[in-house]
Amino acid sequence: MSSADIASGAGPLFVLAVGLLGVLLGVLTELLIARSLPRLGGLPSIRSRITTAVLTAALCAALALRIGMDWSLPAFLVLGVLAVQLARIDLAHHLLPNALVLALLIGGLALFAMSSSFSAAWSSLLRAVAGAVILFFIYLVLALISPSGIGMGDVKLAAPVGLFLGYLGWSHLFYGGALGFVLGGIASVVLISLKRAGKSSEVAFGPAMLAATLGVVLSAA
Repeated sequence: MSSADIASGAGPLFVLAVGLLGVLLGVLTELLIARSLPRLGGLPSIRSRITTAVLTAALCAALALRIGMDWSLPAFLVLGVLAVQLARIDLAHHLLPNALVLALLIGGLALFAMSSSFSAAWSSLLRAVAGAVILFFIYLVLALISPSGIGMGDVKLAAPVGLFLGYLGWSHLFYGGALGFVLGGIASVVLISLKRAGKSSEVAFGPAMLAATLGVVLSAA
């Protein structure tokens, strides 16, 4: 995906419309999560719901501005919507529900396949699949070596993260994967220093992985 493709067609009305769509998708996703995953305690507080709605809208608008009217945009909007919900749940419950991680992986793969069929970007699709496999196995090895540092939820999340980063390019996969560890390490140090976490295993690592992924997507060239 070239920089010309990424920047094409992102007019202000288009960006605004996608941002409003993000609010709707975020609210509907939150309601669906509360209904299908009752063990999470139902809907979060109104303050949390407003925060996630605003954040989802901002992310979707930023993705529309960065990617434009490209066939890959729907896949990245799914990333934006589910990343907010996964981060919220991981921060609150130290849990990355399998259903949401699988939805992100399958949804992204299906939408990238559709995008590739329209734009003939089959190499990007193959690279995305390879990225998902590579990052998953890297996290799996690290989890087996140091189970107290990386949980199996993080290992599973590595697959969709690798999918989206791999679609952009090999360098994006490398920098996105590395940035996730950097952000996770910083968060661990800050929280432990503030005595909000007793050890690194108590720090949610999923939000760092998702933040790194979105950061690389939004800065992709």
